[in-house]
Amino acid sequence: MDIKSATFITSVASSDKFYKTDKPIIAIAGKSNVGKSSLINMLGNNKKLARTSVTPGRTRLINYFDFGDFVLADLPGYGFAKVSKEEKNKWGKLLEDFLLKEDIKLLISLVDIRHDPTEDDKMMINYLYHYQIPFSLVATKSDKLPKTKIKPQLQRIATCLKVGVNDIIAVSSLSGQNKNEILSIIGKAISV
Repeated sequence: MDIKSATFITSVASSDKFYKTDKPIIAIAGKSNVGKSSLINMLGNNKKLARTSVTPGRTRLINYFDFGDFVLADLPGYGFAKVSKEEKNKWGKLLEDFLLKEDIKLLISLVDIRHDPTEDDKMMINYLYHYQIPFSLVATKSDKLPKTKIKPQLQRIATCLKVGVNDIIAVSSLSGQNKNEILSIIGKAISV
């Protein structure tokens, strides 16, 4: 799959505003500051497509992007963010409404390769299994580890999340490592 261009469509803060489209929907989810925006920018060949931040919790809305053959939905980050409990609950409700109400062809679930999965990461994977939402696991920030540490850490993540190690794709948004593999998985998901 080749992405010719990608553009921002809109942001929504409530389920009654979910973007309606005839195109297949691919979603990206992960804890705050895991690299969702960087991955979107890498896939879209545009470093300014999604706003990146070193501050966790910047994505507070569902942001939609047109990738030509599909619409990509960037979901609010879960887990650590310096916001009120009320705001976190609001994000959680928005996320759950999206996952249960939208026809998602694939959810790309991100984890940070440098750390073991959090309880929130485990809860997300269990949720996806429970509701039979198709997903792929992507371990971000692989450029931050020495190459000799990548495979052992992928094994640790696989064990923590009870998935096969070959079911996790290690990526680097800086180098573009495994970008084509992710695009291939998206291509297969939207052709079904």
